[in-house]
Amino acid sequence: MIVERLDHVNIITDRLAETARFYAELLDLEERDAPPPLKPEQVRWMHDQSGQAILHLNSVDCPRAFDRAVAPGAETGAIHHVALRCGDFDEVKARLDARGADYAINDLSAIGLRQIFTADPNNVLLELNFFAA
Repeated sequence: MIVERLDHVNIITDRLAETARFYAELLDLEERDAPPPLKPEQVRWMHDQSGQAILHLNSVDCPRAFDRAVAPGAETGAIHHVALRCGDFDEVKARLDARGADYAINDLSAIGLRQIFTADPNNVLLELNFFAA
């Protein structure tokens, strides 16, 4: 079996609307309904510009095909961070500044990469990668 690409990341949250708004406002992801029978008040899918649902946001009371204990707001355990390839470093930084968000910047000039590390409303650490064109 060969992995073609990362399909999506699922985040369980007790702040569904706030989390969806965070990703929409910061990263221009489009919030959409998930397919039935999933309910909009329990699930929001966040789509990238190509229409791919890269983040699945589920409320804590959303039924899951494979259920296990989660602790919204806790650190992400064995998963250290989620990395997203992004564009427009200055715009994302300005949006974080406007929110008063905590973040750290890392420059890897040897490979033409600038990174912003920040956490979402659920304390999921994001690595936002901006490669030079």
